[in-house]
Amino acid sequence: MLQTVRSTRGMAVAPHALAAQAAVDILRAGGNAIEAMIAAASTIAVVYPHMNSIGGDGFWTISCPGKPVVAIEACGAAAGSISSDYYTAKGFAKIPSRGPDSANTVAGTIGGWQAALDISKEWGGRLPLGRLLENAIFYAEDGIAVTRSQSVTTTKKLGELQAIPGFAETFLVNGKVPQAGDRMRLAQLGKTLRALADDGLDSFYRGRLAASIAKELKALGSPVSAEDLAKYRATVRKPLELQHSLGQIYNMTPPTQGLVSLIILGLLDRLDINRFGPESAEYIHCVVEATKQAFMIRDSHITDLDFMDADPQSFLAPDHLDKLTTAIRMDKALPWGQGKGPADTVWMGVIDGEGRAVSFIQSIYHEYGSGIVLSETGLNWQNRGCSFSLDPQHINALAPNKKPFHTLNPALARLNDGRVMVYGTMGGDGQPQTQAAVFTRYAVYNQTMQAAITAPRWLLGRTWGDDTDSLKLEGRFPEETRRKLEALGHEVEMVEDFDEIVGHAGGIARFANGVLEGGSDPRSNGGVAGF
Repeated sequence: MLQTVRSTRGMAVAPHALAAQAAVDILRAGGNAIEAMIAAASTIAVVYPHMNSIGGDGFWTISCPGKPVVAIEACGAAAGSISSDYYTAKGFAKIPSRGPDSANTVAGTIGGWQAALDISKEWGGRLPLGRLLENAIFYAEDGIAVTRSQSVTTTKKLGELQAIPGFAETFLVNGKVPQAGDRMRLAQLGKTLRALADDGLDSFYRGRLAASIAKELKALGSPVSAEDLAKYRATVRKPLELQHSLGQIYNMTPPTQGLVSLIILGLLDRLDINRFGPESAEYIHCVVEATKQAFMIRDSHITDLDFMDADPQSFLAPDHLDKLTTAIRMDKALPWGQGKGPADTVWMGVIDGEGRAVSFIQSIYHEYGSGIVLSETGLNWQNRGCSFSLDPQHINALAPNKKPFHTLNPALARLNDGRVMVYGTMGGDGQPQTQAAVFTRYAVYNQTMQAAITAPRWLLGRTWGDDTDSLKLEGRFPEETRRKLEALGHEVEMVEDFDEIVGHAGGIARFANGVLEGGSDPRSNGGVAGF
């Protein structure tokens, strides 16, 4: 099996090894964790294009020793001109998932980079933006080596993407799906990254890039306007916090499901899971049933924070978590409804030599997002807004300038023994479940970071490339575990031994003595880079 990586001066983990290396390149040059993450985020948007894009959204959870943890909400809102009538007039019963009509929200990730760099300056960060984007620009212009994941995903989704403006010209090679190991250049995206380096990140929303983006979006039929871009800025938030027996765990506020991830860990803390083995049916049953309780809150309450009817932090109050725990039965699986669907996402982590830590996630929702690619800028625009409901009574009903629900949530923990931990994954409904697996295996069961990530995982509900709601178990689980789960009433489906549907996880922890350890997911093209 893969070995846990250890170092002392800095570390990065990403689901593509080149992104992790780009981050450490910046750390070696004297950059801090935020500057390193900008390098990783820009690089992975180039080398892993089916999973994320700078035409999408992002979220940050950031820790600096001696200071409160902060979060950045870098998700774009729906166009100011949009409404349910816009779609019903076109004969749509729901928002389409592909094409210009699905590209109905502003892309927030670049605004998040800017908000993060503002924090970096408070840390003394001085590296020029061009240096942070250097690796990404090189790979876009010189060419990327296509991964198997990209090739398989493109093949699977070609029927619904090929005719969408800009897709075939950008992501096919000579009209065909590129194979693993083929070389692909993203020249227009390289020009856009150079323009950002020259003009600054603000140009994406209020400069010459913004003018080009708005012009092309309008020509294609997207409702996102120049005015929508111009008024966008990412928001710095106080993250949600769970008081756990092992320390403080932090995650992103709504509209993400960070609350879900924290509720699950709060319930598991009360269920005394360390009495069970980490691959036992009892352990999985506990996590799955805690997930169901958290999902009920998600589906009833979580939406744009400005539209919520309750304080999300209140759901993490000890008495509320105690009440939810009593609803979990150890002898029977509770009924399960329907999941939230796919999430085309990357999670990455960086911790620098000063102990400053970043947990970051970047997404365009479905594979290749809306599918549209702007010809002048090479931007693949997200389709996150297709998660809105056209039912005005729905908690995530479409409204002008409203932010859509996000499965994304970057986790960070400050443990009582002095460790700082960043961890996360991609994967729709699976994100909070995989976070629970990684955290509990590492912090509760005391496995190494790599062992916690490599160990077989499960998924209740839906994730990218998947549309069933069964409880999926990787094939490496013992047969006894499957039988016991079925006897408890779970609808079990076995998947591959190392299956991408359970996510691309990663994690880094820094000990009180300054030693770092990290693990990446063998299910991805990832890697850990340290020095």
